[in-house]
Amino acid sequence: MSFIITPTPVAGAPVIWLIWNGDKVLLRAGTLPTQRDALALTATRFIGMAGEHACFSGEIVGAPPADAHWLGLREALLLHDFPMQQALSRARLLTLFDRQHRFCGACAAPLLDNGHDMGKRCPHCDTLYYPKVSPAMMVLIVRGRELLLARGPHFAEGVYSALAGFVEAGETLEQCVHREAHEEVGVHIESLRYAGSQQWPFPHSLMLAFTADYAGGEVVAQEEEIEDARWFDIDALPPLPSKISLAHWLITRTAERIRAATGR
Repeated sequence: MSFIITPTPVAGAPVIWLIWNGDKVLLRAGTLPTQRDALALTATRFIGMAGEHACFSGEIVGAPPADAHWLGLREALLLHDFPMQQALSRARLLTLFDRQHRFCGACAAPLLDNGHDMGKRCPHCDTLYYPKVSPAMMVLIVRGRELLLARGPHFAEGVYSALAGFVEAGETLEQCVHREAHEEVGVHIESLRYAGSQQWPFPHSLMLAFTADYAGGEVVAQEEEIEDARWFDIDALPPLPSKISLAHWLITRTAERIRAATGR
């Protein structure tokens, strides 16, 4: 099963509704509802096909029903498979876009939907707006059987992850990876290799993951950004980020590859 973005749903496809109340999504009897019932919704739209299901999204207007159960996005992602995770992420990003782009930032005129895509346009000054996607790099640095992991001050207790940071204006992904590695932990890297990506709706990141080989430098954690950074043997890894995160996939996949290559 996969998630596919298409302009219209497949005819006769069963429907799933992703209904938002602020930052939370509606569950009925522990699952995403298949009908919107009589709920008053705004910003309704077709999101895409998650397997055989046509996914629609909307935001509730007024007070929610007393019997409704609302679940945070992170918790909802943990409950569902990858295609539905993508549908939830896309629905959340587009809902935020609708909420935050009602008026033109240049002239304050009310915005209109483009019609042919997910963007908006200003009928007064012709300024165009599109849903925000912020590219962010992630890099896992390898030294033999060791991985360089770090933790930020707001991480859950004991959790370490790969290095990550947003791409600066005018910067390539490769430049960002090298800069962040040196800024955050003071080391130099080489043999940069692309690994994978993930749309991460917290708030609107597109995570792009790389692995790289250690090329030199002493590990020095960047003040205020990094609480601790150290080398971990692949057989003695600390607690990792959530299994739904790209970081968890990158770290566990790299460790598996190193074991396969070394035979231990």
